[in-house]
Amino acid sequence: MATVKWLFLDLMLLFLLLHDAIADHSESHAEKLTESKSLVHIGAIFDPDTLEGAIAEISMSLAIEDFYALHPNYQSRLFVHFTTAKDLVTTAAAAVDLLKKFQVQAIIGPQIPAAAPFLVELGEKAQVPIISFFETSPELSPAEHPFFIRVTQNDSLQVKAISAVLQNFSWHEVVLMYEDTNYGAGFISFLVDELQENDIRISHMSKIPTSAEDFQISKELSKLSTMQTRVFIVHMNTALASRLFALVAKNGMMSKGYTWIVTACLSNSLNVLDSEVIDSMEGVLGVRSHLPKSKELGLFDRRWKSKLHSMKPNSSVTEINISGLWAYDTIFVLAKAVEKILSPINPSIVNPSNPSESTTDFGSLGFSRIGHILCNQILNTQFKGLSGEFHLVNGQLESSVFEIVNVIGTGRVVGYWTSEKGLTQTLDLTSKNDLKQIIWPGDSTIAPTGWAIPSLVVGTPVRLGFPQFLSVREDGDLNKTTYTGFCMEIFNATLEIVEEKLGMKIHPQLVPYEDENGEMAGTYDELLYQIKLKSIQKFDAVVGDISIVASRTDYVEFTLPYSESGVTMLVPVKRDNRHNMWIFLKPWTWDLWLAVIIACIFIALIIRTMEHQTENSEFGGSPGRQLGMIFMFPFYAMVIPQRELVVKDCSKFVLVIWLWLAFILMQSYTASLSSILTVDQLEPTFADLKKLRTESHFVGFQSGSFVEDFLVKQLNFSRNQTRPLSNFGEYKEALSNGSRKGGVSAIFEEIPYIKVFLKKYSSKYTTAGPIYRTDGLGFAFAKDSPLVSHFSQAILLVRENQTRMDRIEKKYFGENVMTPTLARSISSESSSLRAYNFGGLFIIVGIATLLALLISERYIWQKPVSLVNKYLTSQKSPSNE
Repeated sequence: MATVKWLFLDLMLLFLLLHDAIADHSESHAEKLTESKSLVHIGAIFDPDTLEGAIAEISMSLAIEDFYALHPNYQSRLFVHFTTAKDLVTTAAAAVDLLKKFQVQAIIGPQIPAAAPFLVELGEKAQVPIISFFETSPELSPAEHPFFIRVTQNDSLQVKAISAVLQNFSWHEVVLMYEDTNYGAGFISFLVDELQENDIRISHMSKIPTSAEDFQISKELSKLSTMQTRVFIVHMNTALASRLFALVAKNGMMSKGYTWIVTACLSNSLNVLDSEVIDSMEGVLGVRSHLPKSKELGLFDRRWKSKLHSMKPNSSVTEINISGLWAYDTIFVLAKAVEKILSPINPSIVNPSNPSESTTDFGSLGFSRIGHILCNQILNTQFKGLSGEFHLVNGQLESSVFEIVNVIGTGRVVGYWTSEKGLTQTLDLTSKNDLKQIIWPGDSTIAPTGWAIPSLVVGTPVRLGFPQFLSVREDGDLNKTTYTGFCMEIFNATLEIVEEKLGMKIHPQLVPYEDENGEMAGTYDELLYQIKLKSIQKFDAVVGDISIVASRTDYVEFTLPYSESGVTMLVPVKRDNRHNMWIFLKPWTWDLWLAVIIACIFIALIIRTMEHQTENSEFGGSPGRQLGMIFMFPFYAMVIPQRELVVKDCSKFVLVIWLWLAFILMQSYTASLSSILTVDQLEPTFADLKKLRTESHFVGFQSGSFVEDFLVKQLNFSRNQTRPLSNFGEYKEALSNGSRKGGVSAIFEEIPYIKVFLKKYSSKYTTAGPIYRTDGLGFAFAKDSPLVSHFSQAILLVRENQTRMDRIEKKYFGENVMTPTLARSISSESSSLRAYNFGGLFIIVGIATLLALLISERYIWQKPVSLVNKYLTSQKSPSNE
């Protein structure tokens, strides 16, 4: 085996020596041929001492050799002037020098993204194409600059691929880290627009200057480690990113639960990074340009490494990246374009009328004779290069495929993104819309949740008067604060479910919102606002009897309610109406009493009419007696039903109808009176808000709650009419005293508190007026907090577990306090019967009575009519007598 190994090495050495000899001979032969060719000067501006610059120089030099070896009969030949530029100033000077001294027809570069806008403007002035295969700001659009050609993939497609990865793992919140340059800011603006379009929130944006020291980067990482978001998107050049990830690993942020995604700016160069940098990035996801595999690419890689050893034997560069392949293909497309347009046109720069020898005199630049035609020819050239299909669309390289790589070694492809199918495992038509198994930071195979809770500081109100809902007790001996109550019990129940679902332990730090005296430090609104002012109070959430109100959603986000709510009015009951001597009149309203009297007179008149020609002594006698009988007859019929009061059948029918009507009215009267005697004792003292507002009355509310603003802004009470109350004892005392004795006439309160209050004082107080709906009690978190959805789901599970919910409610409120609806008071006015309620009955009785009258009158008039007919007949035939 050793012999074979040494033999293989000898053969490789011999091959390299022969290759160098052939290359030297080819170069000398090319120099001779150059003398008979038309030279076209091309400029290249970059820093050959950098990784990207060294790769570009080697690739372009090799491309010149390969192209003219493949096309020996071409009449033109490119001559590339490699110019070193390390910053913006030297780039500008190099560009002017290339245009004035060498009259270049195209410039490749620059490597420095900040110099690209200046170089593009210079190219437009000189009408010379500016071709860049280096990273430049997406805001520098080839569509807006006709002489700018970008031989890289479209960043607007790359951000779509990144967004697709985030959506695939349901990550809705990210942190952006990018280099503080025009290139970094330009790409981030594209990315921000794409993320916002897909409802992905950016919790923080961290700009890292390219000149930042390691301690400055570490300080920024320490700040990011305290945030809940665990998904980081990094967009930096290779030099800055290499330093960043070494510090990320050092700060413990490349562990389980973290997610790092890098853009193509770094992913395209994974194979040329130092092994230590790759080790620090293990588990990172990257989006990079797709490079189709080919046999030619494998052969070229070996030749490129040979060229590397001959040109830069001491370079740290060991591999070529896709940027180097784009550099190689750029020379090919330039050479093809120049050959097609060279013969009819002189490739020179037309100098201005007043030329200047100064290289910094931009106004003395001329313009290229072939620049415009060359630019169009480049844009229209299409061929299959080493980097794939070379096709420029709108001034930049067309590509609709990106690879999703997992940094294990130099990168393992776990999927692809295409504009047609989105994420797929392979490029086959039948591929799954998913990614292959990924090894995440910390050697985990479970996809991170995208967030974590390094600390959860929970603020709580300090309630002294309502311990059933929340009680905060401090034990000075044990230096411990105990939190109990209905709200805290629900929070603990939901917290258990959230921890089980997320597979992580959450340790909430409960902090009472209190002042030096141990009292509430402000209102509920002020407590919730501390979540927004996290830098002051550091509250990540608020737990307690917090009402979900629309105005509060401007600065916090609520979970689903764990208890229904609403605001209504609590008032004392009136004096017991059973002590009223006129209570017997209340079952019927005045209109029903009047209707009954009219019906009595009407029935008596009808019967008197039908009975007047009979020998009925009840309706005989003097007119006064007959009038008295008319008024008394209906009652007389009910009191003495056994006597024969009427004679005619029709009269008996009407009497039956009346008795039927009287029976129904009597039964209704009895039922209404019973209702008034039992329910009327709960009649509220006030049921009309208008009366409370206009008269000199005061209304109470729970101290610190939103109800105060509700009374003033929505119910139009004067703020001087409102009185804050702290506990149920103050509620009772204020209602008992009333407004005249320094109390209140009514208290506006949320329904859960009223139910607990009425549980104890139901005999003297009741509710009145409408219920103003609110969304209930819930927990408050910071805006867009990922915990909101998890706690909301947990609340649903707790509420659906009726046994557990009943046990919690019984523990703090007793039996069936929170579940039943409020008993609404019924006033005597609403329980009294009106004439309208018996309208149908009166109509039926009236129609039946009138029909009986018509039938009766028909028989009354039948005998007189027959006598008249008999008399008329006798007058017509006198001869018969």
